[in-house]
Amino acid sequence: MGGTHSPILPRLTIVDQVRGLAIIGVVIFHLVWDLDFTNLITPGLASQPLWIAFGRLLAGTFMFLVGVSLVLANREAVQWEKAAKRIFMIALCALLITIATYLVFPSAFVFYGILHAIAVASVIGLVLVQFRPLFVLALGAFIWLAPLVFADPAFDTRWLAWIGFSQSPPVSNDLVPVFPWLGITFVGIALTRMGLAYNLDVRFAAKNSQGATGKFLSFCGQHSLVIYLLHQPLLLGMIIPLSNWLT
Repeated sequence: MGGTHSPILPRLTIVDQVRGLAIIGVVIFHLVWDLDFTNLITPGLASQPLWIAFGRLLAGTFMFLVGVSLVLANREAVQWEKAAKRIFMIALCALLITIATYLVFPSAFVFYGILHAIAVASVIGLVLVQFRPLFVLALGAFIWLAPLVFADPAFDTRWLAWIGFSQSPPVSNDLVPVFPWLGITFVGIALTRMGLAYNLDVRFAAKNSQGATGKFLSFCGQHSLVIYLLHQPLLLGMIIPLSNWLT
């Protein structure tokens, strides 16, 4: 892998903090969506191109961090048992999201959202985490670019849209298909492997932030899955009654 790495290096708080910043962004993104959905703000704001781009940036950040975390957690050898437990938990949560959104939004339920994408990327990423970084980087670039040059109506059904080659994907409140999003995880794996070769992990560990803001972001990052699962029920539980009262 290159470089010398201590097995007792402290946790890289910058990874937690970036993840924490991203999950805060998700809460803000969904807050605006909920306010739009309940007509408490100017209709259509949540579907503006810049706002959609913000949501995609958040999704890309999480997919990139999957690759970073896979490398950091398996830098010497793949920890299959530990990884399997984590992936099982994420997959179970993804299934719960599918069921819950089907009950609430049957015409736009989440059949392959960010948690589904993270679970699949984690499984495939574990296989490639020890491969040569340049190969993984090239593969990531291919996966990212492939949907730009190929799409077919045969992939428009929910059974196939998760792959990422649909021309008109079915309506969903969250769709993060394999192509192109898996490519971002592969880029995260490759760049992190390259960074370890230059001991960037040691440098980042030496600058772990201990300030109040850094600790708050780290806390959010370490509990991002719980925040993701709970924030929408809590937001909608407050916003829908408010909307009904105001109207």
